[in-house]
Amino acid sequence: MRIAVIGAGAVGGTLAALLDRAGHDVEVTARGDGLAAIQQHGLRLDGGWGEHVAHVAAHEALGRTAGAAPELVILATKAQDAAAALRANREALGTAPLLVAQNGLGGLEVARELLPESPVLGGLALFAASYLEPGHVTVTAPLPLIVGAGAGTSPELLESVSEVLRGALPVEVTDDILGAQWTKLLINHVNALPAITGLSVQEVIADPGLRRIMTASMRETVRVARRLGIRFGRVQGVDGRVLGAIGWAPLVFGARFPKTLAARMGSVPNPGSTLQSIKRGQPTEIDFLNGAVVAAAEHGGIAAPINGQIVAMVHEVERTGRFMTPEQLVARVTVQGG
Repeated sequence: MRIAVIGAGAVGGTLAALLDRAGHDVEVTARGDGLAAIQQHGLRLDGGWGEHVAHVAAHEALGRTAGAAPELVILATKAQDAAAALRANREALGTAPLLVAQNGLGGLEVARELLPESPVLGGLALFAASYLEPGHVTVTAPLPLIVGAGAGTSPELLESVSEVLRGALPVEVTDDILGAQWTKLLINHVNALPAITGLSVQEVIADPGLRRIMTASMRETVRVARRLGIRFGRVQGVDGRVLGAIGWAPLVFGARFPKTLAARMGSVPNPGSTLQSIKRGQPTEIDFLNGAVVAAAEHGGIAAPINGQIVAMVHEVERTGRFMTPEQLVARVTVQGG
């Protein structure tokens, strides 16, 4: 199958390399040093799913000739780059199914607005991958990709796309992509504090003060979701009802969730996607992660002060290039309740 992957970073690069290894005809978009590395040496994958060098077509924009449009498109840019990337590639995409594989909320809505003739699906990467040098992705936690249908996309197309992807990596199908997105949003709360401190996810969760703040941000997010009538979907073996309990339980109970996430990551330090962006000098997607919680809270007429403080501190690190110590971060965030 002809597959186009827009954005060959940690998630997109991993998917492109795995799909190439599975025998598909893959084209990717990339920029700068990443594009040059892929064009010269191929896209290198290692880590949890083994080693592979994918010699894929790579351009700043999709460059296939007329009559060879992709049969499946995967959008794997950072959330803040999605609209620009779709506009830049719109003519080459045709009406191929579009799988939006991004962190945060809002990606499906952006895709439907810009490509109204294309069936849209949502993808949630549970696997952890690092992109710390151009053209090279390392899988640190080989977990599944969750796929669900967007509004108006048929169950038959969902199953067809899922079968293609299953030939390359583990795939789980959900019938509630919005609920799954909110669960993944909660899981992605592990990203922000590493971006502020420069520590790995495991190091952050091992620190009692940082773990308390992370748990408090998750509790706040659950309360926002409850206010909006969102039901958390089952993701990575986590029952939505368990996540609902984080909203009312003491922080010491809620802290079991980030501890579980850290244990599943194993011993290889996981920097988290937001810290990876900062280390590359790129804008982060924090406004679509913790920032999405703040926006949703405002829509629901309530406040999300902890997530708001976290978003502000990530942007501060983006501006200054200086990480905070755990002690500095703990001193700046007020956590109410036990």
